[in-house]
Amino acid sequence: MTKARLLKGLLDTSVVVELEVIDPLVLPVDVAISAITMAELAAGPHAAKTADERARRQDRLQRAEAVFGPLPFDLEVARAYGRVSPQQLSLGARPAGPARSTCSLRRPRAHTTFRY
Repeated sequence: MTKARLLKGLLDTSVVVELEVIDPLVLPVDVAISAITMAELAAGPHAAKTADERARRQDRLQRAEAVFGPLPFDLEVARAYGRVSPQQLSLGARPAGPARSTCSLRRPRAHTTFRY
């Protein structure tokens, strides 16, 4: 039985990093990223240990900037994070700050998206 593709999805930073090797048919038809993901991609070149890795990360950042208009991390999303974070911890998730875990949140009301 073939699994139907979702129509919309919010990509996690780890997925954006691996987009070149991921089969696009396993991703939602319409994808987006958050401002948090864009920030993590922007930090990437500065954390690279070699010039080659820095160049790859800079290229990835520039491609993401050209393709995606990131969804904002605003007050509404911050409040949703505050509500969901304790639930995640009670289910055994590792503690993480907003910059590492908000990409897994659904954007309330304004967007119907799921994390991939």
